[in-house]
Amino acid sequence: MRIAVIGEHGQLASCLRERAGQGWRFLGRDIIDLACAADFDRILDREAPDVLVNAAAYTAVDKAETEPERAFAVNEAAPGALARWCARNRVAFLHVSTDYVFDGAGDGPWREDDEARPLNVYGASKLAGERAVLESGARALILRTAWVHSSYGRNFVKTVLRLALERDRIDIVADQSGGPTSAQDLADGCAALLPLLHEGRIEGLHHCGGAGATTWADFAQAIFEEALQRGFIPRVPAIMRVRSADYPTPARRPLNSRLSCDRLLGKSGVAMPGWRLGLRRTLDAMEKTS
Repeated sequence: MRIAVIGEHGQLASCLRERAGQGWRFLGRDIIDLACAADFDRILDREAPDVLVNAAAYTAVDKAETEPERAFAVNEAAPGALARWCARNRVAFLHVSTDYVFDGAGDGPWREDDEARPLNVYGASKLAGERAVLESGARALILRTAWVHSSYGRNFVKTVLRLALERDRIDIVADQSGGPTSAQDLADGCAALLPLLHEGRIEGLHHCGGAGATTWADFAQAIFEEALQRGFIPRVPAIMRVRSADYPTPARRPLNSRLSCDRLLGKSGVAMPGWRLGLRRTLDAMEKTS
């Protein structure tokens, strides 16, 4: 099975690369630029994959508020064009989306058939991308995930560890909840799902995120506790728990980002580990590379 992955240095693409075997090909921005959809057919005709994975996206949530055209070009137009190429060439397509398609109302975990009402440009562009993929006619699997972290790139785990070395106290939002997801766990899930997708045994919209739920503030506390044991930080800084309303950002975030992953488990048997286990995997990987 020939697998082409759009993306090379992002969190998910980097973790997929660790699992890649013969027949895998990673297409970085130097090969395929998601902002230039006119080049897709020529490049993909040459690569001729059996399965195409889109692990790249415009992910600058706040910046998207001032760059909506670019956000929609990368997160809507590009996935739609990729999926239509897959439909024409009978290639299976895996696309990754986000919890930010929801408005965060209510207390229960979001299910795939709940109404999506994004609060920000990034979420709207990702929702538009989902719809473009689903309307393409491709045999496509869309995985919504949340709060992704890893030893690669920029993410919440690395940010708060840096701040812990610089400050004695840190303001962290305490009224947003979700399931932090290790990119390593997500890559494991994708690797297990690709053969099922190729064989036509799973498709459509599914949620795939770290099991359980926490808040950003409690997640930070867990990060500090685990990091202290590993000697990453000399002490645990004080966490000042603030409300989203007291910590305004250009893009509004959903208060409730919890995702129900029951559909994916029932259809494929694939389940994400608990979010704290995922955190330990990220810190273990950081420890190996430090």
